[in-house]
Amino acid sequence: MSSFAPVDRRSFSSAVFEQIIGQILDGTLDPGSPLPSERVLTSQLGVTRQVVREALQRLDQLGLVEIRHGGSTRVRDYRSHSGLDLLPRLFQRPDGALDPEVVRSVMEMRQAVGADAAALCATRLDDTSELRQAVAELGDTDGGRALDTRFWDLVVDGSGNICYRLSLNALRQAYQPAAAVVARLLADELAAVPRYLAVIAAIDDRDPERARAAASELLAVGTTAISLFLEA
Repeated sequence: MSSFAPVDRRSFSSAVFEQIIGQILDGTLDPGSPLPSERVLTSQLGVTRQVVREALQRLDQLGLVEIRHGGSTRVRDYRSHSGLDLLPRLFQRPDGALDPEVVRSVMEMRQAVGADAAALCATRLDDTSELRQAVAELGDTDGGRALDTRFWDLVVDGSGNICYRLSLNALRQAYQPAAAVVARLLADELAAVPRYLAVIAAIDDRDPERARAAASELLAVGTTAISLFLEA
């Protein structure tokens, strides 16, 4: 049985939102179960009905609840109704621990998106000079991580696929809370300069399948490192 505590009035709808989303994602509120009425939530949380409605609207936009006008608001199964914008909430649990399944999923998708984008680059990108410049600067230990990010920005933008671009944004946002750990685990991938050059060579040769394979092999270095970390 769920229950809610009064919130600091300075936080208003954000605090209400955080309490409810926390109980949805930790399983306290099961998919299909009704939320308490607005009147009950208003009383338990110590806020106005308008504040409750604002929080419920945010949850509805994330696909976490279904608001039925004239009826009860019910919890949805986020696996069926939510999008990638929920990933940052799933990547790190409320207690601060990383969720191994979600971390692994993020890295596998990163590898898949990068490989497919590289294949599209081989058919759509005419000039790889910026890619070569990004790789030439990878030895900069202070800015190496940023330069690696730039490399994949260029690849995904060169693919001309807006879905891959938005997906890459969502994946980075997901692991932002653990960016320092992720960067450390991706160190070997970042240092694999010949693999970066292999991706560029395949793009230059207009060979999509070779570009896909080279990018997948490069990104697999990081995927494997993080998988081993999670197993340990």
